[in-house]
Formats: sequence, structure tokens, C-alpha cells
Amino acid sequence: MVFNIQDSDTRRVKTDFDRKVKKLEHVKIAMPDGKTLRAHIWLPEDALENPVPALLEYLPYRKNDFTAIRDSARHPYFAGHGYASIRVDIRGSGDSDGILLDEYLKQEQDDALSVIDWITSQPWSTGRVGMFGKSWGGFNSLQVASREHPALQAIITLCSTDDRYQDDVHYRGGNILASDMLWWASTMFTYNARPQDPSVVGDSWRDNWLQRVMETPPFAIEWLSHQRRDDYWKHGSINEDYSKVNIPVFAVGGWQDAYTDAIFRMVEHLPNAKGLIGPWTHEYPEVATPEPTIGFLQEAVRFFDHWLKDTDTGMYEEPKFQAWIQEPEKPQVTYDKRPGRWIGMDHWPSEDVTSEKWYPNKQSLTEAMKDTNTILIPSVQEHGFYAGTFCPFGQPGDLPADQRLENGKAVVFTSDALTEDRDYFGEPVFHARLSTDQDNAMVVVRLMDKAPTGESTLISWGMLNLNHYKSHEHPEALVPGNIYDVKVKLDSLGQRLTKGHRLEVAIAPTYWTKAWPSPKPVNLTLHTGMGTYLDLPVRQPNERDEDVRVFDMAETASIIEREVLRKEERSFDIVHRPIDSTWQVIDYSDEGSRKLMHNGVEHGSINKNIYSIKENDPLSATAECYWELTVGRDAWQTKVETYSKMTSDEENFYLTHTIKAFEHDQEVASNKWEHTIPRDYN
Repeated sequence: MVFNIQDSDTRRVKTDFDRKVKKLEHVKIAMPDGKTLRAHIWLPEDALENPVPALLEYLPYRKNDFTAIRDSARHPYFAGHGYASIRVDIRGSGDSDGILLDEYLKQEQDDALSVIDWITSQPWSTGRVGMFGKSWGGFNSLQVASREHPALQAIITLCSTDDRYQDDVHYRGGNILASDMLWWASTMFTYNARPQDPSVVGDSWRDNWLQRVMETPPFAIEWLSHQRRDDYWKHGSINEDYSKVNIPVFAVGGWQDAYTDAIFRMVEHLPNAKGLIGPWTHEYPEVATPEPTIGFLQEAVRFFDHWLKDTDTGMYEEPKFQAWIQEPEKPQVTYDKRPGRWIGMDHWPSEDVTSEKWYPNKQSLTEAMKDTNTILIPSVQEHGFYAGTFCPFGQPGDLPADQRLENGKAVVFTSDALTEDRDYFGEPVFHARLSTDQDNAMVVVRLMDKAPTGESTLISWGMLNLNHYKSHEHPEALVPGNIYDVKVKLDSLGQRLTKGHRLEVAIAPTYWTKAWPSPKPVNLTLHTGMGTYLDLPVRQPNERDEDVRVFDMAETASIIEREVLRKEERSFDIVHRPIDSTWQVIDYSDEGSRKLMHNGVEHGSINKNIYSIKENDPLSATAECYWELTVGRDAWQTKVETYSKMTSDEENFYLTHTIKAFEHDQEVASNKWEHTIPRDYN
């Protein structure tokens, strides 16, 4: 997760703002319980004479070092356009007081409301506030909006979700996300253990640091203790009551991101919502890959000017929902660009999108009604190694490889060649009549574009814990041999398929490393006929396509100077050991080390993740995550090392976490957590 800005001939640096900008550093914001949060604030120099609205970004990722580069690209830009742009370290992170006990706690929201109260009391403030953020900052923008503070009047949420259970890094379709639940928990486990800056907080930094190292819990313990959609996940999921988010929302994401489905739901359910989907990974659209990037900061200013300055920017004359339809491309694990075109619509669901039903190996409903075949789908534990990462950040090798490498490990159905070009836009759903030989099972469905030359490109996928086929809140055991009618929701897509291309659908009861395996090998039986079909969203052009926004070139403010101390290094290896019948993914990312020239802080990170499994043995599944983070300057040098591991047997999951903290390469603290958590229909 490299928070960096690369130079590009498709992006320009803007320095000539209408209003001169000044930066206030390490501003203290007192909380009602006596704790202090710290913030950087960029605002126009004349804001005391001419007060401005405020924009809040509220994150746990450390304003002084880890996000300092990306903050310098955006916050001065907003300030130069007449805003107080505020970057706050949430409680327990960076230079703010306390310990971060979990993501999206009520305390996090309460603190945000106090921050907004503080903002509105400042002499440079007009009393009108917006929030923005990507990922965590996108999540809490939505969650804080649901608390209905009267001063919070508009938000931009990027790469986020309205449903913490269904669409985040913990579970998907009721299945544990093997590749991401432990990884993200290990990431925050390490991030949270970094110290405050002694130049900011003084001598208390060391006591606080050791407290963070010893007492900050590994989040995976709590996440794995809630394997169904209970009150834990409902908290912070705004889809529990969309009416609570009654302010304008600009929801933004990309087709390569893991959170795109939520944009469709938010455009449908939230008042004054706008939606934007590009070809991008989990990143801001002015710096994201694949290209084209857009002038997203200009769009953000237009949005906030409309709602916080009462300026008609023309933003609402354009289509409410704008998306990039991708042209067919042969599979690559890294794309620099994705050809395509922008489309627009004013509503979702859209009357321009209709349902097309495709019956596996049948060309019509009449043929399907006569088909009563059964097809056995056995477990192949190594199915899924070429699926790419769950939530790509734009690193090399993040995306799925040619699916011909996977298709021999699943049952695959192939359509006839298309006789005309066709646009698919929306959420495919696979309806299936299934039976199983175990009481605990899953089904995974992949949708692919098969080129006339044979390459197979993954364009959507989905999975369902079959014990959740009725409800994610109330799972139940399956009865072996019983036939169940299930619906598997696949990721939304915006994809053109051209004449001569074919659709492929692959079905399997395994998907390592995306899904933690069922406790026993599973044989599924697919019952073909009229109850088994793929429901595809087909879109026709409309007149609003002509009104889509022609985006400006991407702009940023001047980026702070930094010195590269260690270059970045990335590898992603799939290792098959035939003699041992084992498979591994070894995902290594040295995000380098750099020195920030304005404050002298040096920081770096190294992450290695290993996912292993043995053929025909689901209980051999093992996830391991290693982290090393350094932060310091001159005579102040710190390092944190962590190791996290997850395994299982038929009854339980087993978690191990260890942490070591070093000052000047001398170990000063360590801790270990070991937990056994019962399997709950997983």
C-alpha cells in the first residue's frame, strides 16, 4: 500500500491558486474526555478576514509521515480554492492520544462530531463542513454523515462501502476472505504500534508507544468472532438506514477496486447522490491506474463549491451516474491503460439496462426446460491462485492472469460466439440449483471474456457460503443430497464484449486464496435446467451518454520533497511443489524507505504474505503475514516487527500474533496473542 505520487505526462502540478495558502501544523483538538487529537490544517492566508468552509479528512494513517506525500498533493489544492482543508489523526494513531481498539468504533464517530464542533467554532470557519476520504476515510465519511451533524453538509466517499459485512475485507458472500482478513488485520496491528513523534508530543511519546505495542489488539480476533452479519457488522453499515445519510454524497470508485458494488446501491438509495466509476484500482482518480486518470480534484472542488458555497458549477446538469465502459482486453496482471468510453445516466436502476438470461450450454429457455442433467463439481483446493489480489492498489502483478490457468480446476461452460457487440453494465447474478455431499459448503462463480484467440479474461466473480443461502444473519446447516435454489451475486461490471467473443462461466466449491476452505472436501452437484442460469445486465446507449463530463487533465498541488533511502521492490510468486503436493502464493512488497525533507522524518515498510495449501486437504490452509515498519529521524529511530498466522481444523480457527518493538535496533517490548475461535458455518 504505497502512498506515493508518481510524475506523469497526464498530470500537471498547479501552483497559482486564487488564494495564498498557509499550513498550521500539529494543531491540538481537545475531546470531551480530555484526550487530544492532532491535525494539520491548510487554509487561505486571508481566512480570518474572509472565512471559508472546511473539508475534513479523518484517518489513522499518520499525517506526519505515512500520508504526508499524498496529503501535500490534495490539501493545499483545496485550500488554494478557498477551503480550510484539515487532516486529523484519529484517536490512537499518529500524534493523537490513546489506543486504536478497532475500526469504525462509535468512539471514532463521536470524536469526529467533536472535531466538527471545533471547526465551526473557529474564526476562519463559515460553519459549513464537508468530509472526504478514500477507503477508511470514505467509510467514516459515510458513518459520520449518518450521525446527522447539522454543520456536515456534503461528503465525497471513495473506495468505500455501505455494508461492512458484505463488502469489506473480512467476508464476501458469507465466506471468510482468506487473503485479506488476516492481511488487513496484520497491517493495522503493525500500523497501530508505531510511535508518536517526540518533536510533537514531547517525552511522553515513549510511554504511549509501549502502551500501543502491548495493548493494541489484533483486530482479526474480533472480526473472526463474528462470522455472521450480526450487530457488530451492522454498526457502521449505513444500509441499515439509508435515510440517516440525508446530505449530498459523491460516491467514487473503480472497476479494479473491491468496493465498486456499493456505488450502485448508494446512487439508488441516497438523496442527491452522484456516482463515478472509472477503470481504476483502490486509489484517487487523479493518480490511479489503469489510465485514464481524470482531474478529480477539480471535480471535488466543483462538488463542494455547489453544496458548501452555493455556487452553481453545472455539476448537476451532467448525468447523475457516470461510468467507464471497458473495451475487451487480453488478460494482463498489470494494465497501464484500459481503453473504453464514458457513459451517463440519471437513475439507478436504469431503464437502459435489461436482463439477459443465459442457460449453461443451452441457447434458449425451451432447451433449458428439457434439460434435467446433473453435473458433478469436485473440490480442487488449489483453484484460485491466478485470481489476482482481492483489492488491487495498482502494484505490479495485482490483477488476474489468463484464466485458462484456472479453468481446468473448475467446471466451465462456454457460450456461442457473440454475433454483435454488447455492453454489460451492472451486477450479474448466477441462479443455480445445487446439492452437496457436506453440511458446510460454498460455491464460487467466475465470469470471463473468452477472446477468439483463446485467452480468458476474468471480468467478474462472486461467491456464496451455501449455509448462508437464506440469510447472512441466520446461517443453517445444509442437508447432504437436498437440492437448494441459490443466488450468487457477482461483482458489478462495465464491460463491452465485441462480436466473436464468448462468455465463460466457471463453477467451483473452492477459491483459495480468496475464500477460506470448507472444513471437508466438497462435491457439488449442479442441476441444470430452467432453474440454473446466469442473469446478465445488458445496457443500451441513451441520449445522456452525450452529456457526460469531459474531464480536465489531472492536477495536484506541489508535492513535498523527499529523498529515497531504499527503492521499492515487488514480487508475486506462485510456487507449486509437485513432490509435496503443495501450492503457495508468496506476496512480497518492500515499499521502500524515504526521508521527508520538511520534517526530517524517515519511514519505510516491508510486507511479506504467504498463503499455503496442500492438494486435497482443506485443513492444510495456512495464511502468514510478516511486517516491518520503521520511523524515526536522526537520534530517534524505531522499528516494529509483527507476525500473524491463521490455520484451522474441522471445529476451530487458530490465530497467532506476535509483535516486537525496537529502539535503535534494541528490543524494548514484545507481546504474543494466541486465540482459538470456533467455526460458525464457515
